Amino acid sequence: MRPHSLAAVNQQIVACARCPRLVEYRERVAREKRRAFLDQTYWGRPVPGFGDPHARVMIVGLAPAAHGGNRTGRVFTGDSSGDFLYAALHRAGFANQPTAVHRDDGLTLADAYIVAVIRCAPPDNKPRPDEIAHCRNYLDRELELLSNVRVIVALGKLAFDNTLAALSRRGIAIPTPRPAFGHNRAYRLGEITLIASYHPSQRNTQTGLLTRAMFDRVFRRAICQIAPQ
Repeated sequence: MRPHSLAAVNQQIVACARCPRLVEYRERVAREKRRAFLDQTYWGRPVPGFGDPHARVMIVGLAPAAHGGNRTGRVFTGDSSGDFLYAALHRAGFANQPTAVHRDDGLTLADAYIVAVIRCAPPDNKPRPDEIAHCRNYLDRELELLSNVRVIVALGKLAFDNTLAALSRRGIAIPTPRPAFGHNRAYRLGEITLIASYHPSQRNTQTGLLTRAMFDRVFRRAICQIAPQ
């Protein structure tokens, strides 16, 4: 059935079991756990989107982390990538607090909504093409239901490429040459501005490939795109 609200989309996401490899992995991680979280009950299911249903800014990530979103049940929550992202969103005024620890920590977003290309934690953080295809309808429907979105921030090349594909499926013309991924590059695609960013992974932030200042510039650019002219 075609869901008619974000809540209905999220219900479908949480109940999804279309990818046997991902189902086995997410549930095994939830059983075995990490030593630091042995006393916690892992979510162990697909992770739905999160944020303001009236958002003008949509943020697209790759997938839940095995011991992050797969543990907490909220996207970018409970891992270092989320720490970096939500701190930036707080500085930019999109989040009411700079930390995201668990689903009931009081975090709310204003004018921003966060999703992932893949809704289950994949082994080695590497989803297969067929698994990406199985999640495609969720991103398409979220884009349709988030009718106020004017800016999409894609975190990482996979998110960027799949967002371009989703916009194309909506009938938005993708120019030739095709937009190329690069940090803080922006492309006007119909009524949407697509901004690319390096993913706030621990590898990228600890090596300095993505710094706090670089990330802040991405969200300042997003704010400029939705500001009244």
